[in-house]
Amino acid sequence: MASGKKQVQLLARQFFKLSVVNGTLSADRVAGVLEYIEKHRPANTLAVLKAYQRLVTAEFARGRAVVEHAGFVNAAALDAIAAALSKKYSRPVTWVAKPNPALIAGVRVRVGDDTYESSVAGQLTALAAAV
Repeated sequence: MASGKKQVQLLARQFFKLSVVNGTLSADRVAGVLEYIEKHRPANTLAVLKAYQRLVTAEFARGRAVVEHAGFVNAAALDAIAAALSKKYSRPVTWVAKPNPALIAGVRVRVGDDTYESSVAGQLTALAAAV
C-alpha cells in the first residue's frame, strides 16, 4: 500500500512539474495534464488527481495575497502590498481583498502559508499571550 501511495505522489509531482512554465503555473499546461489523465487513466486515477489538485492549489496560493482588512483599503494600497510581496518572493503576487471587521483596524495578509499581521486584533492577541 505504501508503494502505491508513493507512486501516486510521484506521478502527481511529475504532472505538477509539467504544469509549471518558467516558475509559473500555466493554465494551458494544467488543462493538458488533465486531458492526458482523462485519456490515459493511470492507476489510482482519483488519488493521483487529488494529489495533483493539492499541489496546484498550494502553488496558486503562493501567488495570491489574501488581504483581510477592517476598514476601507484603496486599490493603490493593495497594489503596493502586492508589489512589495512580489519583490520579496521574486514572483508575481496578486491580491484579493476580504473585509474582516473582527480585526478592529489594520490588515492581515496571507500568502500561501505565510501570514503578516498588522491589525489591532493581532496586537491585542500578542499582548494577551505575552502576559
